Amino acid sequence: MCLAVPGKVVEIREEDGTRMGQVDFGGVLKDVCLEYLPDLQVGEYTIVHVGFALQRLDEESAMQSLALYRKLGALEEEFGDQWGLAARQAGERRPPGTEWAASDPGGER
Repeated sequence: MCLAVPGKVVEIREEDGTRMGQVDFGGVLKDVCLEYLPDLQVGEYTIVHVGFALQRLDEESAMQSLALYRKLGALEEEFGDQWGLAARQAGERRPPGTEWAASDPGGER
């Protein structure tokens, strides 16, 4: 299954004339094409599908989506072991109550 997963833009750059960025999916960082959202800024959330940012998303909606995907086990299917490892490491570094803690994919099931 290929999900459109919400993530937070942490870096924006130009690569061979194409607007690219690095997006954080709860500790898993991926390079993403940002051409479809030319005004997307660092710190904003976006829905990413097959490496393309398709839509801007508010933080609350992103957190709700990630929590639901985690509950369904869909993130592990999408990201594999890489997701679980990154989520566990991120959970160890984050103090309780931080923005990702409520939907931490490495948390309780």
